[in-house]
Amino acid sequence: MKKDIHPKEYRSVVFKDMSNDYAFMTRSAANTKDTIVWEDGKEYPLIKLEISDKSHPFFTGKMKLVDTAGRVDKFKNKYKKHLDKK
Repeated sequence: MKKDIHPKEYRSVVFKDMSNDYAFMTRSAANTKDTIVWEDGKEYPLIKLEISDKSHPFFTGKMKLVDTAGRVDKFKNKYKKHLDKK
């Protein structure tokens, strides 16, 4: 393996799923400016997630995915002429 390509400054970081407020702590070298006070009363860096295993349709068994960017609506508007013909 190549030397000196992996970060050396791993620290405890909290990852939080913003769709359902599920949070977990693990070690990471990812940079972030946000922080959160964890269950032990200490402050840790916070990485915000849009989706995790607690909200992903595959893991929850619910086949519903919230379209936060409006991609489905953009697609329908773009191809409205073709969809109306059918």
